[in-house]
Formats: sequence, structure tokens, C-alpha cells
Amino acid sequence: MQHAGAGERKPRPLYTPEERRRRDETPWTVVQGILAPLQFFVFIVSTWLVVRYLMTGEGLWLAHASIVLKTLILYTIMVTGAIWEKVVFGHYLFAKAFFWEDMVSMLVIALHTAYMVSLFWNFLSTEQQLYLALVAYAVYVINAAQFLIKLRAARLQGAATEGPAK
Repeated sequence: MQHAGAGERKPRPLYTPEERRRRDETPWTVVQGILAPLQFFVFIVSTWLVVRYLMTGEGLWLAHASIVLKTLILYTIMVTGAIWEKVVFGHYLFAKAFFWEDMVSMLVIALHTAYMVSLFWNFLSTEQQLYLALVAYAVYVINAAQFLIKLRAARLQGAATEGPAK
């Protein structure tokens, strides 16, 4: 038995036609498309370097350098992503379409920043710093999954809007 109104509500599309046009026309979309896989590649290498140090005690400098590089790329993708969001949705952050992704991104940034502060002001042990980085990386994986799910939804929405190929 279906309740009155059940199944009648359609979810808000991720992009309005105007937002989709702006998304497709802005060069910031390309920038995000380059930075996101770059960040993921650095994340994979850095995770390996951090785990290797924690297991063997070797390569501390490389582990730290990789986390710093990952953090700098994260900051860059967040700034350029905020610009992208402003161009597409009219808000630098927390547009309705990406609210929860942006919320988790703030946690990712906070954790990476805590690592950087600890690294430069030395208020955690080396192992604590590296475990903090791994926690930041775990939250980053959740955040990356959120964005991949949104990207897939956008592609499905685009395909549904365009209809079947002729």
C-alpha cells in the first residue's frame, strides 16, 4: 500500500540547465579534473611511505614530505573548488548540491592542518603525527567517495536529460 504522495517527489537535479552550462564552460572544471586525480595519486604514494616508515622506521623525511605535498594539493583543490562552486552555484562553499561534501572537506582540511601545525610546532610525537595523517587520509577517502558518487549522479542526470542516442 502506497501513502498519498509516495513516489511522486522527484529529487532535485544536481545541476539546473544553467548551472550545467556554467559548469561546462568554466576552466575551473578542467582544473578540478586535473587536481583530483593528482591528489589521489599523491595520497596513494604518501600512504605507502607513511605505512612503510611506521613498519620499518625508514624514510621519515619522505613520509613527511609526501604528507606536506598532499596537504598543499588539498589546499589548492579546495581553493580552486570554492571558485568553481562560486562560478557554478553562486556560493564559494556549501551550495545545496555539495553541502555534505563540503562539510566533510572541512574536516579533511582541519585534520591535514592539525598535522601541518604539529609538524612545524612539534607538539606531537613523530608516530602521533603520522597516525594523524592516516586519520586525515581515511576521512579524505570518504570525501573522495562522496565526490565520485556525485560525479556519477551528474553523469546519469546528464544522460537522462539528453535522452537516448539517435
